[in-house]
Amino acid sequence: MKNRNEQDNLNVLRAVHKSPKNSQRELADKLGFSLGKINYCLKALKEKGFIKIKNFQNQKSKINYIQYVLTPKGISLRTQLALNFMKRKMKEYEELKNELEKNK
Repeated sequence: MKNRNEQDNLNVLRAVHKSPKNSQRELADKLGFSLGKINYCLKALKEKGFIKIKNFQNQKSKINYIQYVLTPKGISLRTQLALNFMKRKMKEYEELKNELEKNK
């Protein structure tokens, strides 16, 4: 279960880094999350200090929009989660490789 949560956080941090002006709905669509799940993830990442949420107002059209920004702590977490992901995948690869060699 921990790996799934880490993977979700990594995906959210990557999406926010790549497209900070995306709405929650756009982020949810890109990641295949429900709107409630993306809201929960963003709120948790904000409370832990990994992202900041900035509100802007476009004066011409009077539209408010939000921009998500990774904090230095968030950038560090994204890097660590990516490394953990790669380590897990390399371990899985080695296990599969060993299993295939045994079955020869």
